[in-house]
Amino acid sequence: MSVRQSLLAILAQGPCYGYQLRHEFDRRTGSIWPLNVGQIYNTLERLERDGLVSRGDADDHGHVYWQITDAGHTDVENWLSSPVVRSQGTRDELAIKLAVAATLPGVDAAATIDAQRSASMRQLEALQQERQARGDGDDPEGLAWSLVADSMIFAAEAEVRWLDHAAQRLSGHPRHALSLELTAERPKRGRPAKAGAPIAAPEPAL
Repeated sequence: MSVRQSLLAILAQGPCYGYQLRHEFDRRTGSIWPLNVGQIYNTLERLERDGLVSRGDADDHGHVYWQITDAGHTDVENWLSSPVVRSQGTRDELAIKLAVAATLPGVDAAATIDAQRSASMRQLEALQQERQARGDGDDPEGLAWSLVADSMIFAAEAEVRWLDHAAQRLSGHPRHALSLELTAERPKRGRPAKAGAPIAAPEPAL
């Protein structure tokens, strides 16, 4: 969604062709998340399907310029004025890995944390070194890059703090105390019933 809306917001500044959009996106995000041209054209076709952009004529060099529609302008205004809502259902691979490791018999979850913390610290230090080397930048492109880099640094710092917190939580329990053996309970087929929903008749045994 952020790529789709970002390209649409760039087109709100004026018509662009595909490679030009890629260049403009890189300028505004510090080239940290490079896009391939195929992704850009797929996005443009979806935007055209939704009535948010229209395809113009090709110039003498064969560049097809895309321009935003009135509906596209409205979409951009709504995007820029609305907060980003992070879904609670988003799965975090690291959190899942650690939660599972902490409950597996015979697994040293503390070692899992140590390995991850070392990797997270290396990433954080690399980000900090690059950030220091490039500085803040007084030009718009430098500012854009520094904003993205700061976001990545803060996220890496938060990950390290969470790992320290998890290590402290686990240290208060004997390793075997958190182990979950396979349950003897055999769950029924189908999705769990919602709270308050009528209980369906049991399925016949096969």
